[in-house]
Amino acid sequence: MDDVLGELLAALRVRGVLQSTMRVRAPWAIQGPAENCAVLHYVVAGGCWATLTDEVRLPDTARHLRQARLRPGDLVVFPWGAPHTLADRPGREALPLAAVLPDRTPGQPTVPVRLPGPGPESTILCAGLSYNSVGESALYRALPPMLVLHREVVRRHPLLHHTLAALSAEHPGDPVEGELLRGFETALVLALRLALRGEAAERLTDDYPSLRAMRHPGISRALTAVYARYSEQWTVDLLAREALMSRTGFTTVFRQLVGESPGRHLTARRMREAARLLSETDLALSLIPAAVGYRSSVGFHLAFRKWTGTTPGEYRDAHPGRRGSPSRGGPRAVAPVLFD
Repeated sequence: MDDVLGELLAALRVRGVLQSTMRVRAPWAIQGPAENCAVLHYVVAGGCWATLTDEVRLPDTARHLRQARLRPGDLVVFPWGAPHTLADRPGREALPLAAVLPDRTPGQPTVPVRLPGPGPESTILCAGLSYNSVGESALYRALPPMLVLHREVVRRHPLLHHTLAALSAEHPGDPVEGELLRGFETALVLALRLALRGEAAERLTDDYPSLRAMRHPGISRALTAVYARYSEQWTVDLLAREALMSRTGFTTVFRQLVGESPGRHLTARRMREAARLLSETDLALSLIPAAVGYRSSVGFHLAFRKWTGTTPGEYRDAHPGRRGSPSRGGPRAVAPVLFD
């Protein structure tokens, strides 16, 4: 589980963070839109209700996961930025987030949000970690839209607890952007790993097959290989061997849990990495096929055009992105975190 999740997060390549501390008095409600970012809310004082909007589709058996009550010390994570509302109680008419936080550009100085009112005050640390949507795999998108870690769970894991405490502490001046980003990245990785293991996660597996895929001993090994070593010359037989399964058993279980064939999933991983290299680096077009596992440039061009509808050159011209030095090292690694 941890290896697969680490590779899914590494492929996102988080670009920046926008932090805001909300000090709000009841009655209040704020609705955030769907965004290409992972969102975290940590309740420092008071409390609130977190509710997924109706546009977020949930399995019939998971409708109870649409809403959660949060108390001091609780953390809620929206891994892929599902639209949601925070409120002092359910059913409030919500202000759009843009009305209280109009400039949400990552890297901006810490922005406080204050809503006056006659009722009790709550303080909530909020952060959005923006990432390159090209790196967002179908497997990551299939994670539950909202995950809650209650205070008891957070406190049992000192690294997460101390990280959140440090991020929510008041400091004179604005923190250094790089340090802030690393702090929230650490919190995100730790929170997801905690939320997707244990008894609570076991209850989610029937509703979210992606979790079963990440927990399956053989399929998780194959997925880790696909995400971390996509440039190798994989075949279905080799992936089945990596999973320590027969070819037939491997392909059947992979389709059931991941939702597509191993070959298609591998191609998608390679195409996403190729798109990232084209939009974010100056790596020569002639070197990209080998960088993502293709021996033939013709085969790569055909696959890329089928996946995007454009040639690699056209894609680079249309997506200037943030060009920099060529990247040949594969995905940035997320350091493993071990728990007792």
